[in-house]
Formats: sequence, structure tokens, C-alpha cells
Amino acid sequence: MIDETVAEIRDMQTHSSSVVAVKAAEALREVLDRDYPSLEEYVRDLERNSQALKRAQPSHATLHTTQGQIQASVTDVDHEDVAAAKAATEDAIEAVVEQVETGKRQAAENAADALRDGDVVLTHDYSSTVLEALELAAAEGRHLEVYVTEARPRYLGRKTARTLAGIDRIEPHLLVDSACGEVLPECDRVMVGMDCIVEDTFYNRVGTFPIAATAAELAVPVTVVGASTKVIDEGGFQFQNEFRPASEVMLEPADGFDIENPAYDATPMHLVDSVITDEGTLSP
Repeated sequence: MIDETVAEIRDMQTHSSSVVAVKAAEALREVLDRDYPSLEEYVRDLERNSQALKRAQPSHATLHTTQGQIQASVTDVDHEDVAAAKAATEDAIEAVVEQVETGKRQAAENAADALRDGDVVLTHDYSSTVLEALELAAAEGRHLEVYVTEARPRYLGRKTARTLAGIDRIEPHLLVDSACGEVLPECDRVMVGMDCIVEDTFYNRVGTFPIAATAAELAVPVTVVGASTKVIDEGGFQFQNEFRPASEVMLEPADGFDIENPAYDATPMHLVDSVITDEGTLSP
């Protein structure tokens, strides 16, 4: 089961971080059904399988964080025997699943509280957490105008705009990524999701960095929203960018030149005004 989950996670490039993290955590239940002659062998097997799950998507911050929490339940505590270690592992798995499933919702609720009636917001790409925050704010009676960048080359912003169009009290506008500087002077804030934050760098869908830099030039605050499991403030995790197929950028042959298609970019945290997670609002 764990090997199958590793292969599945490796191919889950379009799924949300919460789905991946929960699936990986649940997969570790398999070790609870195995017999081990010693506590040391149980710990080694748990660590080996957990590391394999993390390697399936090495730049997945929530996967890294939650698997680390499960491992710590047995490596950071002196358990009497295998049974006690298994019980701690099971408790850790249940706690991680609960944390992931509730963290995203709480982050959205906290972000909704930051939105005022009449706000004009610019968002980028497709963030289910940002969408939920906007929907919650609208449901509470606030009227919002939202500019959505297309997030080329995959155009996930179009999905965001279509979703917002079905929500009462939200007036959405779709624009190409390079037009952000035209509308940002009208905006009260930029609100985007996050892939992860690692120390002083914010990683998100490519196109985020130029939006944040333009917003800083125009004194428009940038708010990043996501679960606290995506914030890494200690060693052991290194983000690795993904380079997607050239066919997403151009279908015809590229004669005499290369096509670069990075999935994410790196935004310095000094361009971010606030980070809203399930644990509250942080100021970088």
C-alpha cells in the first residue's frame, strides 16, 4: 500500500496539498499492522516509509511537515515497547489528518476577517483557500471587486474567475498576468495562496513574484494565505522547482530556441505585508 501511495503521490501534480498530505499520513497506517521483533526495527521501518513518501514530492511543504510530525512521535519520545510506539504513531496520524483538514478552513476564515466591505482585491492563479475566504466574506454581507490574473500558461485563473462569477456580492474581472500593473493602483490589497514559505522566501505559482514586486512599488499590501503546515522555519526542507512541458507554452515546434516553463517562482518575504494562517496573522 505504501509503495502504491508513493507512486500515486508522485503523479498527483494537480491535487491540493491537503489531499496529498492526508493520503500520505493514512498510508503509514500500514506499518501499524506489521509485526516487529524490536522497537528499533519498528522505528527504522516507520522512518524508511515516511522518507519514501516525502521523496515522492520533495518540494511539498505540507507533506514534509506532517510526515515529520508523525516521525517525531516515535523518534523524540522514549517508548517502552513496540505497542506504545504504534499507539503514539496512530495518535499522530489522527492529529495530522485533523490539523490538515481544519487548518485550511481556519486560514480561510481568518483571511475573510481581513476583508472589508467594498474592498478591491487582486488574486493570482487558483487558490481554494483564497476562494473560500472571498466566499465567506461575501456570505457575511461584504461586497468585493476581484481582479484575477490568468496565471499563464495553464490559465488556472480562468477557473478562479468562473467560480467567483457564481458568488453573490463578488464582481470578478479576468486579466492577463502582465496587466497587473494597470489595475493594482485601484486595489486595496493583493491576496494569494501559497505553495510554501521557507524562511525568508515565499514560493508560489509562477507570476507571483512580479505581482508582489509591482504591488510593493505601488504601495499595495500583499497578503499570503494558507495553512501553517506550509510555513517552514527550520532546516531539513529545500524547495525544488518543477519545470513543466514546453507544449503548455507553445504547441508548434521551437526551432532554434528553448522554452522554459517553471511552475513556481520565489518571492522575497520583504515584499509580503502579512501571512494569514490557521494560527493567525503574521508580519514578516
